Order: sequence, then structure tokens, then C-alpha cells
Amino acid sequence: MTRLIVAAGGGGDAVAAAMLHAALYGGEDQAVILTYAWDRLLIDPLPGPRRPDDFTGLRRLTPAVWAVPAEARPIAPAGSTLPRLAAELPHTLALLDPSGGAEGLTHQLEDLVSHMEPESIDLLDVGGDILARGDEPTLKSPLADALTLAACCQVNAPVRLLVAGPGMDGELKPEDLGDVLGAVVHTFTASDTDAISAVLEWHPSEATALLAAAARGVRGTCEIRDAGLPVPLTDESPRVHEVDLDDAIGRNELARAIMATAHLDEAEAHSREICGSSEIDYERNKALWLNDRQPAKLDRAAIWPRLEEFEHEARARGLSHTTFRRIAEAMNLSGSQRDDLRQLLINSRPEQYDAPLWRIPDDMSSPR
Repeated sequence: MTRLIVAAGGGGDAVAAAMLHAALYGGEDQAVILTYAWDRLLIDPLPGPRRPDDFTGLRRLTPAVWAVPAEARPIAPAGSTLPRLAAELPHTLALLDPSGGAEGLTHQLEDLVSHMEPESIDLLDVGGDILARGDEPTLKSPLADALTLAACCQVNAPVRLLVAGPGMDGELKPEDLGDVLGAVVHTFTASDTDAISAVLEWHPSEATALLAAAARGVRGTCEIRDAGLPVPLTDESPRVHEVDLDDAIGRNELARAIMATAHLDEAEAHSREICGSSEIDYERNKALWLNDRQPAKLDRAAIWPRLEEFEHEARARGLSHTTFRRIAEAMNLSGSQRDDLRQLLINSRPEQYDAPLWRIPDDMSSPR
């Protein structure tokens, strides 16, 4: 028995897919997790998603789909977390290639379904931006999810859409999704996170980190991303809702518009028209900015006053937690310095580590 889980937005959703499989299907055979190689600039300095030609060592799974085994490697300067995920997760990771637009993704899905004959097909999105209308002011990355939704709606097989952790990606508020979220399929618990606990120690996904933290009982408000978006952690946060696929496509204007696209740049053009932007344009502009920026050095002596200033300001904003990515970017550190910063903070102040988040102290006046 094989399950197919489509990670709607890529990397973080692929990690959450492993947790979902353990929670819903337990000790059944391994799943095939179909995901983008789209790790954003924190890992990959090249804007946009990677194609099969951007890797060495891929294994052909079907005529149209490649698996990413542990020994695969992105071709420099590209970067990807998928080979390491393949090494640490007990599942087959298969590559979604959106270069052929929604039509190309639909062909890949149909080919995989035809060869696998899976017991079930789940389309998983952490946060719920797959349900965006397109005009929400906080929406930052609609294209990847819209492409997978458009493709899944055209596959000649039953697909179940699941939204985990409504609002966890900071793009839509949970209350904005209440009218379309269906029944609760599962509520993640601390034991469910065991399946991905090792991955959470290094993977940069903030949305899945917040989902896991909520499953472990963390409550409060967490700040994420370079924009400092506040995300509430509530009893609703670890829940997984089923959503009617027709309701989702009826709500998502971008997904409807790109269903017949045969190239990624076509889909991008629709995103600019409907949503006012393309996340790949954002990555292109940020990549240029990062190339011109001189990142700060990770000075172990200087880090503490800078951290405490950040924490004072965060507590004043009503925050209880933040991510290591947010701290690194607030301190003008590069993505490659994030892991070193994380280890320094955890080793020095383990009492503030609410795995996988960093807790802002309640009493900011206490001496260090």
C-alpha cells in the first residue's frame, strides 16, 4: 500500500507531509512525497524553483517524474534541502517541476498516479494560502500553491485537500479561512512531531516549525520572516482540516487562471495581474539586494547586546516567540550563518529554546 502526498508549497510542506503520514497512516509502507525544489534564498541563491537539470544523481521514478535520493546533489550555485530530507525521512521524495506550467504539473501527477496506483492522494498545505483569493494584502507567495492546486484539480483521480495549521505561514489570518475550512481530520500532538524532530533541528521552514511547536503545546505569538509577521499559536494551530477541492478552486482566482498554462512564465504573468506580484520577482529583487549587501559578522561578544535589544523590542510588540531565521535576518546575518547563530543561542541559553522556536523572556529587566 502506497500513499501519495503532494506538498503544495514545497520544502516545509514536504516536512509536514512526513508528520501527516505518521499521524494518519502510522506504520504503513512509505509514502511518495511529491514536492518542489524551491527552498527560497535562505538555502538557494537562485530565484525560483529548481528543475531536474539542476541536480545530479536523480533517479527516474516514472517517464515524467524524478525521485530525489539522498545521494543527489544540486549543481552549484543552486542549493536544495531535498537530498538531506531524503536521507533523514523514510519516504520517497519526488520532484515537482513547474517549468511547464500547470499543464506540465498535471502530466507529472497523472504519470505518477498511473504508475503508483496509490491508496490515497493528499494535497497538503501548511498555513492555508492555497485558499487565498489573491487580493489579500498579507499574501506573499501564492504561485507555488496555486500551481499545485490547478494541477490536482485536473488529475483524473480523487484528491483530498488538507490544510494544516491555519495561518501558520503568516500569509492569511485563521479567521479569513473559517468559511471554507471543513472538518478536522486530525489534531497534531507532541508525539506526532517525533517523525520530523531531527529535521526540525536544521530545516529552515518557519510555517512547519510553528506547526510542530503548536503540536508540542507552545502558545503565544511568534514573529517570522524578514518582515516580522506576527503569528498566533492557539489551540486551533495544530489542527488539520479537510477542504472541498471545488471550494478551493472556486476561491483561488490565480489557480483558475493558470490551469491551461504551459510555461512557468505564463503563470507568473497571471500572478502579477491577479495578485499584483510574483514571488519569483520578489526573490529576484531580494537576490540583487543580497548580492550588494555586506552581511554582518557573527561576533560572539557583540551578539548578546544585539539579541537583547531585539528581544526588548519583540516583547514590547507583544511577542512570546520568534524563529532563528527571523533573528538572523534582524541582525543582518546571512542565511549561511543561521545554523551557527542557532547553536550559539541554544548552547548559551537552553532555557529559552522552545523547540524549534526561540522564546522571548517574560522579564526583560532581569540581569544576564
